[in-house]
Amino acid sequence: MSDGLTPEQVERVVAIAMDLAREGRTEELAEFVDHGFPVNTTDEAGNTPLMLAAYHGHAETVRALLDRKADPDLRNDRDQSPIAGALFKGEEAVVKLLREAGADLDAGTPSARAAAAMFGRENLLAD
Repeated sequence: MSDGLTPEQVERVVAIAMDLAREGRTEELAEFVDHGFPVNTTDEAGNTPLMLAAYHGHAETVRALLDRKADPDLRNDRDQSPIAGALFKGEEAVVKLLREAGADLDAGTPSARAAAAMFGRENLLAD
């Protein structure tokens, strides 16, 4: 992604993209990705835009990122997956989208299955 950018500029672009994901600003984030921002870029904690959008319950943003080939199974530096984060927060629509995208329910710490059990949200994983 450096294409002539300084390391500081790259860091700033990544921070902006992560803020867009965190805030659910779907159109702006999609434009970033459509113009070459790598969809699976990570921040300093290993979070992808998908992780942040999922954790903050932005289903529309999650869908846009998945449509742009975001990997639903990339875990952050704490070994947390996007679907486990969505389960922790009780984000039913996000969990559904990630399941449809083939998210691994057994990956990460805790896994999505374990997170669902811990927080009494097993119903979100029921078929």
